[in-house]
Amino acid sequence: MLRGRDRQRVAVDAFLRRARAGHGSALVLRGEPGSGKTALLDHARRTYDAVLCVDDVRRLDDDLRELAEDVTGTGAALLIATETETFGLPSVVLEPLDRAASLQVLDDLLPGIPAALAVDVAELACGNPLALAELAASLTSDQLGGTAPPPEVLPESSSLRTRLLARFEALSPAARHVVALAAVDEELTAEDLARLTGDLDAVTEAGTLLDPRRLIRSTVRTGIPTALRFQAHGELARLLPEGPRRTWHAAVTGNDGGEHADALAASAEHARRCGDFATAARDHGRAAQLTSEPEEKARRLLRAASDHWARGAPHRSRAVLRTAVRLTDTVELRALMDLLAGGIDLGESLPDVAADRLMRAARGLVGTQRGLAVAALGYAGEAASIAGDPRRHTAVAEFAKEIRRPDEHPATRLTLDHVIGVSATLAGRHDEALPALRGVVALAGQVPGPQARIWGSQAAYVLGDATRSYEFAMSAVTSARETGYTALVPWALVYRALSALLLDQHAAALTAATEGVHAATAMGQHNAVVDHLTILALLAALRGDAETALHRIDTATAHITERGLIRPGTFGAWAFACADLARDRPADALDRLRLHHGHTGIKVMAAPHLVEAAVACGKPSTGDRALSRYEKWAGATGSAARLALSHRCHGLRAAGTADEHFEEAIRLHRASGTALELAKTELLYGNRLRRGRKPKAAREHLRDAVRIFESYQADHWVDRARAELRAAGDSTGEPKDHPGLTPQQAQIAALVAEGATNREIATRLFLSHRTVEHHLRNIFARLGVRSRVELTRRLD
Repeated sequence: MLRGRDRQRVAVDAFLRRARAGHGSALVLRGEPGSGKTALLDHARRTYDAVLCVDDVRRLDDDLRELAEDVTGTGAALLIATETETFGLPSVVLEPLDRAASLQVLDDLLPGIPAALAVDVAELACGNPLALAELAASLTSDQLGGTAPPPEVLPESSSLRTRLLARFEALSPAARHVVALAAVDEELTAEDLARLTGDLDAVTEAGTLLDPRRLIRSTVRTGIPTALRFQAHGELARLLPEGPRRTWHAAVTGNDGGEHADALAASAEHARRCGDFATAARDHGRAAQLTSEPEEKARRLLRAASDHWARGAPHRSRAVLRTAVRLTDTVELRALMDLLAGGIDLGESLPDVAADRLMRAARGLVGTQRGLAVAALGYAGEAASIAGDPRRHTAVAEFAKEIRRPDEHPATRLTLDHVIGVSATLAGRHDEALPALRGVVALAGQVPGPQARIWGSQAAYVLGDATRSYEFAMSAVTSARETGYTALVPWALVYRALSALLLDQHAAALTAATEGVHAATAMGQHNAVVDHLTILALLAALRGDAETALHRIDTATAHITERGLIRPGTFGAWAFACADLARDRPADALDRLRLHHGHTGIKVMAAPHLVEAAVACGKPSTGDRALSRYEKWAGATGSAARLALSHRCHGLRAAGTADEHFEEAIRLHRASGTALELAKTELLYGNRLRRGRKPKAAREHLRDAVRIFESYQADHWVDRARAELRAAGDSTGEPKDHPGLTPQQAQIAALVAEGATNREIATRLFLSHRTVEHHLRNIFARLGVRSRVELTRRLD
């Protein structure tokens, strides 16, 4: 299987089809060692007998040029694999695999590989398929079991390592010296090296061994003699400008390590204050290497690990933390380590374990570092919520009440009120929840930093203030990026997507959730990936796209089950039930919502769909309890969008007062601007009016429903509403041509224009291959084009 090479395989297949048709030619496959060139050549050989394959070409000699000319216009074809240039011939480039494809390769090679280990291996391999395969084969039982650290370099048996080190040995002494400089300072570019050494020829000769990626430099470093490494450090200590990098190289070759360590730690703290967490992590780590006293070494390693987490590199954070934890048994340091480890677990591991670890951190820090103790409580509440564990959430809230003071700092009061308010909401104690959550919203605009805005967005969402929730979420995303807290971006995007959905802005919700999946995947935050996937599933289900919804749920299910992610699991069940309703399977939807043991808050939010399913099954009383809880929440918050759904539920259930409830629901939908739900309400009302022999009134609402569904291009619901309209005696409910594209179709069209294959589009947008093909047919029809080439030209 050629994971991540769909576009290149498609290009090779098209090249071979042209040869079969008598239009043979030459094609160059260019990529680094281990990139998969040979695998593509083997694929070509299996596909077509009349293909000539030449591997590892360094230069195009006269014989190859003549052969390329000979096959042109014949039934034969020439494929040339090379690492260097394309020789002026048509070419296909094999770039490094992205994170998602790398993780898929590892799962193919080692099914069930622990997620954190897979991320570590993928980070070291830097997208090189051969490196992924050789690293996977080298993993020990201890590494797979989590009792030994992940590999830091390619194994000694690696053919890729042997090849790279052979290149190093073949270099001239001047070029080896240039490579040594790059190996001991990963920030040096080829341009930097040419300027520092004044030897452009040596830099040119070093070539690809100056690649700044960790895979290349860590491998080359193993082959550099110790004396040459120290010589390189000494030279950089003389040549680099004043600053922490020069300090580090001077420290390696000098004797005053303690003084240099303090200087590096000070530089790291400055970088941290500036939001440059990558530099802070580097300098804290280097300061720790120069520190001999175990306690101080552990403290500096912990700071480096925290910086790695903040910049969105939890795998590096966990690796550094593993070293730090063995150096101290101090209560405060251990509690700080629990706080960081719990934060990492919150994004990628078992949420109940994270909640317990974070609670332990809060108790250990409350007497000495109160602000961090409260931060730990906030994260513990979030972990308990993801785990869908009201007992743990209550314990977090009770501890928050216990330590709360009348004169709290605004940032501390915001976090404590958030924990207390959310816990009370989940328990249905809205009289206690509302004041606390309103306080959070009031403070979120005053307290700086992305975390305060995330708490504010969550609180506003629970209160039904979708506009404030969206504003806070947007601000949180921006603030997280500006201040360097990249780790918080996927979390902020969750509430940007949810609040956009509450505002009926489906395009904005789709964009936020899709961006969230990719951001979380890049950082190894697997739990956030699942959050966004289930939101994407719900978006698809609400638009009636059951196939896409089910595909996204299937993608998330294994992670939900493996890590006990109850909150996204309940979102998934809700989306599944909406898909069931779209497929006219109300009994399945009812069972899915009624019997699912899930997150209390999400189940309350899903109550209107449970009531709809119960009524459709002829069992309206089945939804009574869920509707009562929903009404209590919607009434307490006063959200017009949620009250509209409450009235719709009563309209479905009622006899004599149904019209009043439906009319009030329609009024509230319009007041809140929730057009898609308005169309659903008018469809359900129109159906009731038609069955009640009021066809004229039914037609008015059904026409409005058709118009709104068409504006969202919710094809399934358009068809349902038109069918109802025809049943009500309106022959105008026929399909119309609407040339515009849905947000998802626009995304697909843009990816086609970039040259993505259907399979790549499906992977990127979390769709099935068949769904992409279906959308493309509709895109072609709506835009009046007949091919991908025409579509690309149209978009240009």
